[in-house]
Amino acid sequence: MNPLWILAAFLFGAVISRIGLPPLVGYLLAGFALNSIGVTGGELLETLAEAGITLLLFTIGLKLKIKSLAKPEVWAGTSIHMIFTAILFGFLIRMLGFSGIPLFDQLTWQTSLLIAFAMSFSSTVFAVKVIEEKKEMASRHAVAAIGILIMQDIIAVVFLAASTGKIPSVWAVPLLASLFITRPVLGRVMAMCGHGELLMLFGILMTVVGYSGFELVGLKGDLGALVVGMLFAAHPKAPELADRLLGFKDLFLIGFFLNIGISGSPTLTGFIIALLLALVMPFKTGLFFILLTRFRLRARTSLLASLSLSNYSEFGLIVGSIGVANGWISSEWMVVIAIALSLTFIMAAPLNAASHSIYARGSGRLKYFETSTRLPEDEPIDPGDAEITILGMGGVGTSAYDEMRSRYGEIVIGVDFNTEKVEEHQKKGRRVFFGDAGDSDFWKRVEPSKSSVCLVMLALPDARTSVFSIQQMKERGYKGQITASVRYVDEMQLLRDAGIDAVYNLYEEAGVGFADHVCEHMDYCKLKNIE
Repeated sequence: MNPLWILAAFLFGAVISRIGLPPLVGYLLAGFALNSIGVTGGELLETLAEAGITLLLFTIGLKLKIKSLAKPEVWAGTSIHMIFTAILFGFLIRMLGFSGIPLFDQLTWQTSLLIAFAMSFSSTVFAVKVIEEKKEMASRHAVAAIGILIMQDIIAVVFLAASTGKIPSVWAVPLLASLFITRPVLGRVMAMCGHGELLMLFGILMTVVGYSGFELVGLKGDLGALVVGMLFAAHPKAPELADRLLGFKDLFLIGFFLNIGISGSPTLTGFIIALLLALVMPFKTGLFFILLTRFRLRARTSLLASLSLSNYSEFGLIVGSIGVANGWISSEWMVVIAIALSLTFIMAAPLNAASHSIYARGSGRLKYFETSTRLPEDEPIDPGDAEITILGMGGVGTSAYDEMRSRYGEIVIGVDFNTEKVEEHQKKGRRVFFGDAGDSDFWKRVEPSKSSVCLVMLALPDARTSVFSIQQMKERGYKGQITASVRYVDEMQLLRDAGIDAVYNLYEEAGVGFADHVCEHMDYCKLKNIE
């Protein structure tokens, strides 16, 4: 492995993260810088990139519920968007060809539609990476965006089969059937793997089985990793397995972004064409937004999902390679597509980082596109006589809810943005409502200054969302106390600067809580106190 890859990725990633952008933008720029000094990627970097994508799809499968693909905004929204985008972009590309612009003048109607089809896809790698960094994988906009991306992957498989002339083997159906038949056995094996490296190895093994199995029967290997991951989505250890694979996945995905940047050296003409292709991205984003609002999604959900899809896909490179291999387009188009893909990543990264504030500033105009039918989750939240509100009902929030309720009775309510988690809590008798603390509209629904709540406990996974929540409460006249849990020391000062009353560091206080628990239940502490 070339040590320059690691050094460049670290330096550019560190600089970019310091200015508030996702590190992946730095990895892309590192690839461009390496390319400019003659450093090549080669087979090893491509292998790392492919491994990252495969692990990514497997972990997506671990969190994906099949019923989410059956929603109209997913299957119908994807189909309408791709058809409309491919036709319109294909027409515009052909018109540019008639004008005599270099590279465009080589294209026919068929190849123009081929490039437009490649442009209609969005990047699964980029979207999931950005959503994960914001700790929003369970949010409504993330579920919608990932569902659309999965539908695009399915369409990609059909295209690859048609374009390469590869028809799935007759063994494809028996393979799928065997996976479902052996699912209970594999689930028991997974449960026996414990919590260490054996569980991680099991996940990697299943990823390889899915990838290799699908390749053997003429199907796309990446889709196999996704399908096998979906088999374990309902398993209790699925979240833990996803966490175990997180480090490997992120490391290999660095190779993916480096490989894109290092893949080709554009000419001036090629760069201008790539920039032109990147500048039409707002149309693609706007079309997603309009379609999602037509399917009754809120303006905020539609905007955040659309911004995460506002890029071109690595699938465009696959389409380009097929076109070059078949002699349909010149090899220069591969470089153009790679540069356009990279430019959309760089353009979309800051927009996604600021997505919540973008909506907060433009919510009045954006709500104009919402349908007149009011969705259940938009109804005002009535806390009743509750005096304690817990925002974020994950493991920490749930434990805090149960403890506060056992001490003070039924004056506690919880709020979470995961609809399935909310339903699960409600079935167990907890007073939990659907809501997203990072949504400015949510704070308009709760009206904190008019409620009886006098203590808000923030158990949110992202410190930035906690800061936003504190600001929203203070702006709306909330006079009660606010406390929050954090994982890292530097987040404590961030919340103190926002005006919080108290901060609880999970890792530091865990030891204190353990000691308190021992002294409460063990005879040793009682005897020492007597002495």
